[in-house]
Amino acid sequence: MAYDLAIAYRVYPGISKSPAFYPDDKYRLVELGLRSLRLALGDSIRVRLFAVLDSCPKEYEKLVLEYFDPAHTDLILLDRAGNARTFLQQIDLLLNQPYAELVYFAEDDYLYRPNSFALALDFMRRHDDAHFVTLYDHPDYYWLPLHRGQVELRHSGGHLWRTAGTTCLTFLTRRSILRATAPVFRTYCSGNFDASLWLVLTKHLVRSPLSMLKAALHSSIEATIIAKAWLFGWWRILLERRWKLWCPIPSLATHMESTALAPGVDWHTVAATVEQAYRS
Repeated sequence: MAYDLAIAYRVYPGISKSPAFYPDDKYRLVELGLRSLRLALGDSIRVRLFAVLDSCPKEYEKLVLEYFDPAHTDLILLDRAGNARTFLQQIDLLLNQPYAELVYFAEDDYLYRPNSFALALDFMRRHDDAHFVTLYDHPDYYWLPLHRGQVELRHSGGHLWRTAGTTCLTFLTRRSILRATAPVFRTYCSGNFDASLWLVLTKHLVRSPLSMLKAALHSSIEATIIAKAWLFGWWRILLERRWKLWCPIPSLATHMESTALAPGVDWHTVAATVEQAYRS
């Protein structure tokens, strides 16, 4: 069977930081995320799902299969693999799967707007320079000097899109592009930051000494992000091609960390809509 999209979705049963939803119940948080992912995909997108469950109780296996057809779902059970190793597992799964050219890395603490994947997939198919797409319009884009600089805007499919320098480890790409860029992503498992590896790929800011200086002087975290980008990928920054990362405005998804909700969307209303869809 041909699929439109292959997803590697990783779950860890522990709670990190302070989620905006179900802050004391990771199972309910994961369920909300899964429900929203299912609604975001709609009924027309054919999906092959790889669920990477790290140290998860049996109830998480049942939860995944409640929202995704077992005939089109693979469960990968790991024991205390940790964040870096589960990301490495996602890379390997999506590179080696034979089902789809479009691939999506997913984490368990994201909330999606209904039918949002149709917009993201359409954008990738329409534009050859849509190398990577995040559905998450990160609030850091609007206030950190690290994210200032040349931004390209594009209206497509009835939605506004912009280029970005970095994102998290939840993103959409093509398997062929992942194959070309996998060595950069694998540096995450050696201690690189997610934001830093994205700077290596997008070349945002890191070829401008003045821009780097302004960002580094703004905060120690920005200085560290830039330093790690050069430490792990200086030759790629200087010699390899630039890849474009795009994000939607307004956001089609959000990380559920309470301090990092995407701007411009009432996410509590989105969560209520998702919950209501499964009560009716």
